[in-house]
Amino acid sequence: MQDGTQLAPVLAHGEDVRARFMQRVYLRLLAGVAGFVLLESWLFASGLALAITELVFSTSWLLILGGFMVVSWLANSVGLRAEGALAQWGAYALLVAANAVIFAPLLLLAEASVPGVVVRAAQVSVVGFTALSVVAIRSSRDWTFLGAALRWAGVLALVAIVAAVLLGTDLGTWFSVAMIGFAGAAILYDTQVILRSYPPDREVAAAMSLFASLALLFWYVIRLFARR
Repeated sequence: MQDGTQLAPVLAHGEDVRARFMQRVYLRLLAGVAGFVLLESWLFASGLALAITELVFSTSWLLILGGFMVVSWLANSVGLRAEGALAQWGAYALLVAANAVIFAPLLLLAEASVPGVVVRAAQVSVVGFTALSVVAIRSSRDWTFLGAALRWAGVLALVAIVAAVLLGTDLGTWFSVAMIGFAGAAILYDTQVILRSYPPDREVAAAMSLFASLALLFWYVIRLFARR
């Protein structure tokens, strides 16, 4: 059984513990990103990316989005609560795989529309994520106050997406810009929640949280860049 000190949030530990914890978190985040890239490469090389795209266009986007949200919630829930390393990594793998599948149509269509856009979007997303992470870690300001605003904004964004699908309308450039801002705020919030709330043995769950925020940023940067 772990003692109370081990279960205390990372912020309650010494600087060396916090530094080692965040290093492990970002190494696991890199592992997730590498897994995502490898899965996408396999989906495109095998032709499954095209099959997934055709399935998306022949199925209600709301069903696909709902399924993705359920899988993501399940993976994050298991990753946060599971005690064993195998279960935590299994949940992380499920999250990465779900993102790889739902990203495949976007990547296929974006690259067909604007060649090279995926690489440019990835570069911008990584730079933005890195800068915001540095701000969140080094700033003395408590960014967790963003939590309530992010929850409300998330609900409004979901309502807008559902309405756009039902009405057959395009949310347009400004929605993508707004969601990029939302993703940036989520990165600040998630990074500080990890420092202030996560115990030192939850590196995988912390990496999953950051992976989800980075994926959200990448999604809307691609959408913005792919618009002509």
